[in-house]
Amino acid sequence: MIAFLIPMLLASAQSQITDILTAELARNVTGSLDKDGVCHCTVILPDSTFPADRLEYLEIYNYNLSISVEQQITTIHSYELLVTVYLGKLKNLTARVETLETGGLTYTELDFQLLKLEITEIEALIVQLRASLNGTNVIVEALYVEIRNISILVHQMESYDKNNVLVIRREIVALQKRLEECQNHVNSSRPPPPLVYGTCEHGGLVNISKPFVVHLNYDGAGYTKGAWGKDSAVGGGKGYYFVAPLYTDLVSMRAFRIYSSYNNLVLYKQHAHRSISSNSDYGQGTGVILYDNFLYYNCFNSRNLCKLNLDTYALTRMTLTDAVYNNRFSYAHSTYQDIDLAADEDGLWVIYSTEQKYGNIVISKLNETSFTVTQTWTTSLYKPAASNAFMVCGVLYATRALNTQTEEVFYMYDTKTGKEGYLNIPYPKMKEVVQSLSYNPNDHKLYMYNDGFLVSYDLIFQPVGIEKSSLE
Repeated sequence: MIAFLIPMLLASAQSQITDILTAELARNVTGSLDKDGVCHCTVILPDSTFPADRLEYLEIYNYNLSISVEQQITTIHSYELLVTVYLGKLKNLTARVETLETGGLTYTELDFQLLKLEITEIEALIVQLRASLNGTNVIVEALYVEIRNISILVHQMESYDKNNVLVIRREIVALQKRLEECQNHVNSSRPPPPLVYGTCEHGGLVNISKPFVVHLNYDGAGYTKGAWGKDSAVGGGKGYYFVAPLYTDLVSMRAFRIYSSYNNLVLYKQHAHRSISSNSDYGQGTGVILYDNFLYYNCFNSRNLCKLNLDTYALTRMTLTDAVYNNRFSYAHSTYQDIDLAADEDGLWVIYSTEQKYGNIVISKLNETSFTVTQTWTTSLYKPAASNAFMVCGVLYATRALNTQTEEVFYMYDTKTGKEGYLNIPYPKMKEVVQSLSYNPNDHKLYMYNDGFLVSYDLIFQPVGIEKSSLE
């Protein structure tokens, strides 16, 4: 094709140059006959001065024409290569379509999609060739008609799928998708299996509910510091509740009340009011807990622990070796809570600090029967950096204030493994300062004394076999 076009273009250029030269060099004039029959004619020749400007014009015109010819030759070369490539693809497509027509292969939707994609590419090239070549080209037009026919044939074959293979497969995929959506909906709406109170058959703390405000403490709004809760021994002991506001000095616990039921607590009735008469028997701070009908607290102005029998009022003491007191390393915003009693599914605990550990939280396990320390762990958490702490299944959880309305469980220490880590479990609070916080394994609740108000929360644990993300 290129060898044919080049001579034609050069001959055309030479012809144009000859015509221009002839027109410029001479002009013919009409002749005449004399009386003797002799023909006379006149030829007007150009000036003797050589027309250099006209020759320069012809040279420029010839140069531009050569460039245009070369560009067209280059374009034709590139299209010739593309046409060669796509002619091979077209032959392959033709063979594949014939195979599909004769049923020689098991075809799928992917086969049709690949065929249609290749046809689209070839069709785009043919359209580009038609637009770039001025005038009609028989070969290009034939290619265009052939590729259009193949495209129509493939679409017909797909729509006339006699075995309905593609239709059935599409329906199966749609049904599978609907089935998965239904299964996901069932799994998300199905409640997690109930947790057994008093056991550790769960994957740890994952969330905390909104606060439930029971009411103001029985002494009124002026008694902003104190503690309250339910008997924390697994099984609940006698199921008593206690409320212990601190005295007006905001340091000593001199009296408390015992309620036999939650209803009596809410209605302020049928309570047993107990006063502590001896200064040495007073409690100090808000780290108080009721465990198996005994009230445990930090004895006033000492590192001793007090254990008060609610039936006999007999008082037992023990010394917590090296523990600091008198507000040396208390929680942030909660003064004189250097020694904090706690309980969980594993029993009775005490949370405190020592000078030897530079104020970091120390955890000791207590034997409630012998009233002795059985084991001790030291954490890396500085106690005044936390606003409070509680124990769940042998794991210490520490909290801090994010702002005046939000607390966050941010730290944990597992006494079973010795591993510690950081968490992000925020929860709202009614008032700004948290004076005490204790966990009860019998109802999975947190009991908070919050600027004089008695508040409770439900703890949400990760059930065994349930993903954590589905509970958050």
